[in-house]
Amino acid sequence: MPTTNGLRCAQRVDGGSWCRTLISAAGAVRISSMRFRSVFTLIFLAALPATAHGVIYSVQDLGDLPGGTDGSSAMDINDLGQVVGYSRTGTGYRAFLWTSGGGMQNLGDLPGGEDYSYAFAINDLGQVVGYSPAATGTHAFLWTSGGGMQDLGYLPGGADYSVANGINNSGQVVGRRNSSLNTNAFLWTSGGGMQGLGDLPGGWDFSEAYGINDLGQVVGVSDAATGRRAFLWTSDGGMQDLGDLAGGSDYSYANGINNLGQVVGVSDAATGKHAFLWTSGGGMQDLGYLPGGADYSEAKCINTAGQVVGVSQSSVGIRAFLWTSDGGMQDLDSLVGDSDANWTFLRAAGINSQGQIVGYGWNPRGATRAFLLTPLPEPSTWGLVLCGLGALIAPRLARRRKP
Repeated sequence: MPTTNGLRCAQRVDGGSWCRTLISAAGAVRISSMRFRSVFTLIFLAALPATAHGVIYSVQDLGDLPGGTDGSSAMDINDLGQVVGYSRTGTGYRAFLWTSGGGMQNLGDLPGGEDYSYAFAINDLGQVVGYSPAATGTHAFLWTSGGGMQDLGYLPGGADYSVANGINNSGQVVGRRNSSLNTNAFLWTSGGGMQGLGDLPGGWDFSEAYGINDLGQVVGVSDAATGRRAFLWTSDGGMQDLGDLAGGSDYSYANGINNLGQVVGVSDAATGKHAFLWTSGGGMQDLGYLPGGADYSEAKCINTAGQVVGVSQSSVGIRAFLWTSDGGMQDLDSLVGDSDANWTFLRAAGINSQGQIVGYGWNPRGATRAFLLTPLPEPSTWGLVLCGLGALIAPRLARRRKP
């Protein structure tokens, strides 16, 4: 994913001495048209909220499916801004795809199902994965706009149960399947079907895959000889134990991985369960928790800018967070403006390369709704806009003064 470094508290607009001089010169010209004054004033004021109040996100309530009863959750977002999750309807929860142009679309369920389905991930091709009841059990699915919902089946010897948790831009799908004897992580491809990924050495026949990047690296959790541990799987190296945080009691699991191979999840630590960031060079880093928290946090997703989102205990209860290397962990409630202050963000589940964040929370009416947070332009961007307008308008105004 491309770098998105704008998620910081807003700073003072400062376009440099040339820009200030240019705007000052333009302002010294007598403007005969009210239109020019109005446009300049509106653009200048548009930059003020982000500058004066530290507002860096706008909030969009994604609503519910038709017939819904105030219950929707967003689970993932791709780089096109398409969002997937699930929404309560009169017959149960149903998987949805949300787009800015079309709103929330019901993805249905597999033939013979029991009127519920859940969507967990979407790639940049708009392919969606999750699970749904089918005629013979609960099965992982792959949904496409042209083909609808495809049953991915289950591994031989399975107990008619599988779940798809992640998909990359090559259409590779990961998740878990259950049998009467064990639960195993799987990797599914269109050419090879469903492949079991096994367990860590000494495991008790349990593993589940939660995420996959465009290099085909898979992360999740597996039983190991000393407990349940986060893993990184590659086609040539198999399953690698990522360990746990210092002072932990042999428990960790990985939720997401970006295209740089950075992994996020949750691990036991000396004082509770903490969100972590793992890198091949630095190992597992404790991301801490929100101020006043009760020693619990969990990282759900990371983009290639290294921005991490998840959930943490805080002094006021469970809250969604954004973590960055220079800003640490911040409560999403503190990163929106006064007009959105009545939102309570409970869980952040996905972040794309534009820094857009999805999850669920309580809207101003108190209903549980899927949300989309979109970063506002940085103040420096507004400074450049003002400079550009000054450069365009000042010569025109000067020409108008000539006899």
